[in-house]
Amino acid sequence: MSNAFAPRPFEDFEDDFDLEAGFTSAAGSTQQAEGLSESFDTPAFEAPFEPQSEPVRPPLQFTPPTGATPVSAQPAPTQPFSSERPLAETFEPEAIEAVAVEAPGSALVDFNPVGEITAEVTEAFSAPTPMGFDPVEVSVPRIAIHVFAERQDTLVAAERAGQDRRLSRATTQIRIGGVAAAVQAYQHEPTPPLIVVECLKNPQTLLHEVDQLAEVCDAGTKVVVVGATNDILLFRELMRRGVSEYLVAPLQPLQLISAIGGLFADPAQPFVGRSIAFVGARGGAGASAVAHNTAYAMSERIGANTVIVDYDLPFGTAGLDFNQDPLNGVADALTQPDRLDPVLLDRMMVRCTDKLSLFAAPATLDTDWDISQDAFEEVTSQIRGTAPFVVLDLPHLWSGWMRRTLVSADEVVVVATPDLASLRNAKNIIDLIKQGRPNDAPPRLVLNQVGMPGRPEIPAKEFGAALGIHPSLLIPFDPKTFGAAANNGQMIMDAGPKTKAAEAFQTLAQIVSRREIPLLAAPKPSGKGKSLFANLFKKKS
Repeated sequence: MSNAFAPRPFEDFEDDFDLEAGFTSAAGSTQQAEGLSESFDTPAFEAPFEPQSEPVRPPLQFTPPTGATPVSAQPAPTQPFSSERPLAETFEPEAIEAVAVEAPGSALVDFNPVGEITAEVTEAFSAPTPMGFDPVEVSVPRIAIHVFAERQDTLVAAERAGQDRRLSRATTQIRIGGVAAAVQAYQHEPTPPLIVVECLKNPQTLLHEVDQLAEVCDAGTKVVVVGATNDILLFRELMRRGVSEYLVAPLQPLQLISAIGGLFADPAQPFVGRSIAFVGARGGAGASAVAHNTAYAMSERIGANTVIVDYDLPFGTAGLDFNQDPLNGVADALTQPDRLDPVLLDRMMVRCTDKLSLFAAPATLDTDWDISQDAFEEVTSQIRGTAPFVVLDLPHLWSGWMRRTLVSADEVVVVATPDLASLRNAKNIIDLIKQGRPNDAPPRLVLNQVGMPGRPEIPAKEFGAALGIHPSLLIPFDPKTFGAAANNGQMIMDAGPKTKAAEAFQTLAQIVSRREIPLLAAPKPSGKGKSLFANLFKKKS
C-alpha cells in the first residue's frame, strides 16, 4: 500500500471551507473532554521489556521551551505506510511519560497570556533554525487545514491560530472528535493538504488510530498529531509511519503556527526579511521622518541591510529626505507585481548608502493611484526577500490595503504627538492592531515633537495610560535640527549627530531591529598632550 502521507502538490485542495461548520456546541465538547482522563491511567503497553537491550533514555521535550529552537519538521518516510506492523514493537514502558489533563475550561482563564509573556514567546520562536528558516515569520500558502481536537483548550488554540496573520491565506476548519472523527469524515470526502488530529489515549491506541487514518488519507496529505505522551520512541514510531510532526498537549497558538510553517516552508526561498511598518496617528505627526531616520540608523549604526518602501504614492517624501530623484520606483512595482523578480527589484531600487536602499514614491498627481490590495501584499512579500529589514512608510489614510499591511507587518510603530486628536486616533489604531494580531506583542508607541513651546500637551505618562501602552520613545521638539536636515536632504544623525533626537533614533533602531549597536575599538592615545615629565617618570620606574 502506498504511503498516504507522502508529499504531493497541495494546489488541488484550495477549496473554501465553512469555518463555522466544524464547530459544535460547548456542551458537546465538554462531554467528550470529561471522559479523557481515564486514558492516562491505562498502562501504556503490555509488551515484554528487556532492559539489557538498550538503556532507558530520558523523554524528549517535543514542545520547544522558552529560549529554545522549535523542533524542525521531519520529512515523511519513503517506505509504505502499513498498519500490520506490531503496535508496541519498539516501545519501552518505562520511557513513556503521561501528561496530566486539566479539567475542561480550567486552563482557559490563563490561556495564551499576552503582554510581556507574548513578547518573550514571540522572540523565542523567532530564533533562527539551523536551516535558516524562521517558521513564525513565514506565512502559510493558500491551503486548507482541518483540525480535529479533543481538549477544549486545543480548540481555542487552533481557533486563535487560524485567526493569526501568518495563516491569513490558509482556510482553517476546526472540528471536535479527534482521530476517530477524522477517519469517519474522510471516508466520504477528499483530504486537505494538512490535517491536525489530537489523541489523548495511550501510545498503543494512538498508533492504531493513526494507522486507521492512513487508510482514508489521500497521497501527499501531511498529518500533525497532538498527543499526551512525551517520549522520543513514540515520536520516532510516528515519523516511521509517515506522520509529519508530533506535538504534546497543551498547545499554544504560536507553537501550532510554528509547526505548520515548518511543514510548508519553501526551500527555494529560505530568506524572508522583517517588515516594520510606521504609521502616523494624525497628519503632521512626523511618521515619515521617524521611519527614514530609524532606517538610516539601522543601516549605518547597526550595520544591517535595510530597504525603505514609501507607500505614500502622491505625497511621499522619501526621495526628498535622502536627496534622491528616482523614477517611479514603487509605483512601477505596484502596477506590475506579477513581473517582479530579484533583478527587476534591484533596478527599481535606489542605492542611498552601501546598506540602505530606497523604493521611493513618484510624488505626482498626474495619475489616480487605484492599486489593489493583492498588489501591495505581493510587492511587500517580494521586497522582504531582498534585505533583512524592510521599513514601510505608510501614509495617513485608511483603506483595505492599509488595514492588511498593518495587521500583517512583523512590527508596527505608531507615531503620535501629545495632543487629543493623536490620542484618539492612536487608540483606534492600536485597538485594531491588537484585535487583528492576538498572538503578537502590541505595537510600539513613539511620541514625537514633545516639549513644543506654548502648546498644551498631554503628559507622556497619561498618554500611555489611556492607550494601555507605555511609550517606547520620546523625541523632543527640535525645529532647527529637523528643518536643516529636511532642507539639505540629510538625516538627523548627519545634521545633528550629538542632539537628543539622533540618540533617540539610534535607540529606536535597536528596539525594532532587536540588535545592538556594535562597539567601536577605543582610539589609541597619541603622544600629543602628554606631560613633559611623563618620559622621565617612565624611565625612572
